[in-house]
Amino acid sequence: MTSGKRRTLLGALICVAGLSQQSALAQSEGQALLDSLTPVTDAMLQNPPAEDWLMWRRTWDAYGFSPLDQINTDNVAGLGEAFRVSLEPGSSTPTPLVHDGVLFLLDANNTLFALDGSSGETLWHYQHKLADGAMPSSKLGIALHGDKVIMPTNDMHVLALNTKTGEVIWDHEVADIRTGRRGHTLRAAPIVANGMVIQGVNATMVPEGGMILGLDLETGEETWRFHTIPRPGEYGDNTWNGLDLSNRSGGSVWMPPSYDPELDLVYFGIAPTYDTAPLLFPVNEQGINADALYTNSTLALRPRTGELAWHYQHIANDQWDLDWVYERQVVNVPVNGVMRKAVITAGKMALFDVLDAATGQYLYSMDMGLQNLVASIDPVTGAKTMNPNATPSGEIAQLVCPFAAGGRNWQVSSINPDTGIMFMPITQMCMNGGPTGGQSIMSTGVPLDPTPVPGREGEFGRLQAVDLKTRELLWDFREMAPPTTAIVATAGDVIFGGTLDHQFKAIDQRSGKVLWQTSTGDIPASFPITYMADGKQHVAVVIGQPTIHAGTFMGAVTAMTGGPAGPMGQLRNQGAALVVYALE
Repeated sequence: MTSGKRRTLLGALICVAGLSQQSALAQSEGQALLDSLTPVTDAMLQNPPAEDWLMWRRTWDAYGFSPLDQINTDNVAGLGEAFRVSLEPGSSTPTPLVHDGVLFLLDANNTLFALDGSSGETLWHYQHKLADGAMPSSKLGIALHGDKVIMPTNDMHVLALNTKTGEVIWDHEVADIRTGRRGHTLRAAPIVANGMVIQGVNATMVPEGGMILGLDLETGEETWRFHTIPRPGEYGDNTWNGLDLSNRSGGSVWMPPSYDPELDLVYFGIAPTYDTAPLLFPVNEQGINADALYTNSTLALRPRTGELAWHYQHIANDQWDLDWVYERQVVNVPVNGVMRKAVITAGKMALFDVLDAATGQYLYSMDMGLQNLVASIDPVTGAKTMNPNATPSGEIAQLVCPFAAGGRNWQVSSINPDTGIMFMPITQMCMNGGPTGGQSIMSTGVPLDPTPVPGREGEFGRLQAVDLKTRELLWDFREMAPPTTAIVATAGDVIFGGTLDHQFKAIDQRSGKVLWQTSTGDIPASFPITYMADGKQHVAVVIGQPTIHAGTFMGAVTAMTGGPAGPMGQLRNQGAALVVYALE
C-alpha cells in the first residue's frame, strides 16, 4: 500500500470515527430529551405552557393562538428555514404537537414520529400495521395526555403510545373493517377531556351514519357511543322524511371538538349527507319532516357519559354539501350589554352563528359576505329563510355561493384572546349548481361546477379580521390563491397561513399587511403551529399531503388563471415534508 493510499484510508477512518461520535452524541442528546419529558396534565391542557402546542388548536377553546412573541412584527422578515423532514406521500392535514421540545407528528400512512423540535432528528417512530382492506384516510392529528400520545389509524383503531419510547400502551378497535360495515374512517384528531379520549367517526356514504366515541383514557375501553343520525324511536327519528335507518347516511364527524371544562361540555359540528335525493321533496305526512337531524348541527355532549346536553341545527336539509362541521370556538362576547359565554361557528357559507355555550340558545349571526343562499335570519331563533337557489332545480343551473368545497372549509380561523379579534381564511368561489339528474357527489345528480365570484375574478383568496366585541370588519386581505392551511395567531401580532400557490405568509394582525412570505415548494395543506425549542421560537407546517379539496381548487384556479401557462400551471411540487422556520 502506498503512503498516499494509507493517508486516504486513515482520513476515512478518522472521518467515520468522527461521524460515529457525532451520531452517538446526537443519540445521547435525543435520549436525554425524551427522558426529560414531563407528564401532560389536565392543568397543562387547560393552560398550556407557552412553549408547547399540546392539542389540535393548542387550547380546548380552539383559538389556534400562541402567547409566544419572540417572532414579532419587527423581526418576522428575518425568518428562514431551520430544517425540513421528508414525509411519505399521501393525503393528510396533520397538526404537529410539541411538548418539552419533542415534536410528535402523524404521517399520512399511519406512521407516528417523535422528533427533536430544534433539529428534526428522529427520536423514535412507530409504524402501525394496517389490516387488509383499510381505506386511505386523511388525518387532522393526535392527542397528548400523561405519558401517552394517542393516534387514530386508517383501519379504525385508536392507539395510545408511550411518549418516551413509542411502545403501544393500549389499542382499541372501533370497528372490524374485515367483517363490519365498510366506509367509516377516523379523520378527526382525538381530544382528551375529563379523563376521556373523545373521537369522531366519519361516515360519508355509510348507512346509519357517523358517531362519536368516548374511550377511557387509561385503558382505551369504549365507554359510550353517540350516533349522529337518530335511531328508531329516538328524538329526531321523524326528521328523515320517513326513511328507514338503513337508508340514512352522512352525519360525519371529521373535525375535532372544543371543550369547556367549567361547563364540562364538548362541542362538535356534524356534517350533512350526500344522499340528498330522498330529502329533496318533503313528504306530506303529519309529524314527519326532512330536516335530517343531526346534520349541520352543533352538539354539546357530556364527555364522561356521551349524554346530549343540547343541540342546534344551523341549516336543515342541506342540498349543496355546505357543511357546518367546523371548529366550535368558546368565546366570551357582549350581547345586549351583557357578557355571554358563547360557542361561535361558521359553515362553508362563512356565515357565523353564535350560541349560548351552556344552553345552545341562539344569540346572533355574522355574515362574512360570500353566501347567496340565506335571505334572512330570525333574530330570536336564528331560523334561516332561504332563497330559491337553496333547492336544486330540475330544469336549470343556478348560481350558488359559495362553492361546495367551501367558502370556508377545514382551514380554521384563529382568535387572539388579548384583542378579541378573529382571523378567518376564506376561498372566494361560487358554483353553477344543477340541474338535477347529472353527475355529482350528491345523489340528486346536481353538477357542482366552480365559477368565480361575480366581480371578483382572479381573487380567490381572502383573509378577514373581525372584532368579536363590536362585530366590526377591521380589514379584508385579498389575493389570487385560496388558503390551504389553518390560521395561527401569536402574541407577536403576527398571523401565519399558507395558500394553494405554495406560499407561506406572515401577516400583521393589526393591518393585514404581508410582512414575510416564502415558497414552501409544495402545497402547505395542514394546521401550522408555533413552539419553542432550544430557546428559539419555531413555526412548523406540513406540505405536500393535500386533500381532495386542494386538488379540486388547484384544477379550478389553474383553469381560471391562464391554464398550464398561468401562475398556478407553472408550479412544480417538490414532495411531502415537515418544514420548520425560525429567525436566522
